[in-house]
Amino acid sequence: MHEKDLIQDSKQTAMDEAEVFPPISYKTNPGILKLSDAEIYYEVSGRGPALIFAHGLGGNHLSWWQQIHYFSDRYTCINFSHRGFANSKNHSGRIGHSIFAKDLADLIDHLNLEEVSLVAQSMGGWTCMTYALRESKKVRAVVMASSSGLVDFRQSKHPEIKSINKWDEWTKIEINRLKEKGILNAVGFEMAQEQPELTILYEQIYNLTPYSYKEGIRDNIKQSRNLSPDILSNLNVPFLFLTGEKDVLFPPIGAIAVSSVMPNADSYSFKNSGHSVYFERAEQFNKTVDKFLSKVHKVPIK
Repeated sequence: MHEKDLIQDSKQTAMDEAEVFPPISYKTNPGILKLSDAEIYYEVSGRGPALIFAHGLGGNHLSWWQQIHYFSDRYTCINFSHRGFANSKNHSGRIGHSIFAKDLADLIDHLNLEEVSLVAQSMGGWTCMTYALRESKKVRAVVMASSSGLVDFRQSKHPEIKSINKWDEWTKIEINRLKEKGILNAVGFEMAQEQPELTILYEQIYNLTPYSYKEGIRDNIKQSRNLSPDILSNLNVPFLFLTGEKDVLFPPIGAIAVSSVMPNADSYSFKNSGHSVYFERAEQFNKTVDKFLSKVHKVPIK
């Protein structure tokens, strides 16, 4: 489907649901995908190749405000909220990477997208990795930020994976320090100390979804990170794994190990950054993703 048609369809959806979501000043088209047991809120902005953003456990569709602004002049950007995360609804209570990936597939079909590129943060990595394994022919590229999804990096045969023990010891100390200071693990010391205003915004977005719901999902996805990296050895979709060197939730070596078994993958770690690089170091994150996507889509970088 042409981007013009997609935008027009999205405008019609927004008009149909204006009584739920009133007109807004910035150039985006909101909509709701109504499923049998859930309602998925999404927004469409810009024009060009389709680029879908899948948020992490601490976020929702609002999390990508810095990316939407950057990419929507050259890409059709679609940001959505997973079921149960504001503004989406989960009527059945069903959760997990499989149902989240099915919701993503339904959204892609709903928007009549023939192919997509995916940008995933943390929990969103479970969604996008699962979808890419199921529908690799529809996926042009995947950015995995602070995540390996359902792939267990600890099963890797990469020689440097042995250093994961040092990371485990470091994270125990750091997480205790963060707890004492009242700082979210996904925020980290760097963002909390250097960008207090941004930290407040992150926490406000974080608190829009009930804590108990997020904790249930956290337990669920942790248990589902059990596949060997070898499952990716024949997945020829371009992948870029991004991490923060001071992330207490996902180790940079995990990204290196997983990407090493893939035929078309690379990894990069940002200095002085924690778990939420896309939020904390948005300028660096956006430029790195931009260069990666430009090679795939032949779209000029900024």
